[in-house]
Amino acid sequence: MDRETGKKKRCTAILLAAGRGTRMGSRIQKQYLRIQDRPVLFYSLYTFEKSEVIDDVILVAGEGQTEYVRGEFVERYHFTKVTRIVEGGAERYHSVWEGLKAVQAEGGTQERYIFIHDSARPFLTEEIIRRAYSDVEVHHACVVGVPSKDTVKLVDEESFSRETPDRRFVWVIQTPQVFDAAIITGAYAKMMSRDVIQATDDAMAVENELHIPVHMTEGSYENIKITTPEDLDIAEVFVKRCFPEL
Repeated sequence: MDRETGKKKRCTAILLAAGRGTRMGSRIQKQYLRIQDRPVLFYSLYTFEKSEVIDDVILVAGEGQTEYVRGEFVERYHFTKVTRIVEGGAERYHSVWEGLKAVQAEGGTQERYIFIHDSARPFLTEEIIRRAYSDVEVHHACVVGVPSKDTVKLVDEESFSRETPDRRFVWVIQTPQVFDAAIITGAYAKMMSRDVIQATDDAMAVENELHIPVHMTEGSYENIKITTPEDLDIAEVFVKRCFPEL
């Protein structure tokens, strides 16, 4: 709930499905590969559709794939929360920017939270969405992640270990990444005006461009990203546990 009005703010999910997935080693883009006879992209759309937090979804597809995605996913599975499908760009941040511009076209950035999620993470849950909503109400910018299970080394250009961060302070970043709409739109507008862009996630844009601290929200170790063929094998196990109703 909005702490001033007592009402829930509108929550828009920008779902990124424009990735090429070169590390998968497949001619089929990873968001279209199948887990238990359903495409990877299906699962995030399904979770957002069922969510009591998310009000609408902007789906960012690959170049020339908007009608394919509309027919094979949105219409086939009756995902009514998808209000717009737009084409993404060459890099992830281009695709996010296209999604943010679509938000502006559909009513602007006031009184709204933006959930930016990678479709290659099919095991998003309603519990994660709710935790992120609670955090963004307080902190205005939050990122889902989990504490690192492993010791992490920082290395130099020649791959020699130079530093071992205290594992208590090391988190593995996931999505969704959630922000006040005005914050994330403002950060991306500044970032996209630059000739050279160095941002590997949305939090980095907010931190670098607006110098706003980003709070960590507990995710799940099952909220994996489908990147390599081995991840598909793990996903076959997780899908039975995360989506028993399907």
